[in-house]
Amino acid sequence: MRYLLDTCAIVWIAADPEKLSRSTSAAVSDPDAEVLVSAVSAAEIACACERGRLELDRHWKTWFRFVVTENGWEVLDVSLRIIEEAWSLPDEFHADPADRVMVATARTMDLVVITGDQRILQYPHVESLC
Repeated sequence: MRYLLDTCAIVWIAADPEKLSRSTSAAVSDPDAEVLVSAVSAAEIACACERGRLELDRHWKTWFRFVVTENGWEVLDVSLRIIEEAWSLPDEFHADPADRVMVATARTMDLVVITGDQRILQYPHVESLC
């Protein structure tokens, strides 16, 4: 199975893994699973640190690269195709640019989003787990 970690899932796996369900934790820990993250998550983490909503034990850039490397995750660039999909999503979806990019990435690459975001979990046009 191929998974895309939403930004909250990256933080949870690194700092508070109990926030994910046992089945989701087992799924992303499966050696056969392919776990990916979007480059947009680096921007979200940087913004959260800058605004004081997230406190890390080191600079956000060092933290992000360490967590990605330590877990063997692949970072996906945000392409024109993903941007086009993000602003062409079917039906109603909220305006948060990072969430739109996350959902569009999952849709264009046939990935399951791991998230705690109810708006993504309830969106019928992308597969997601919490």
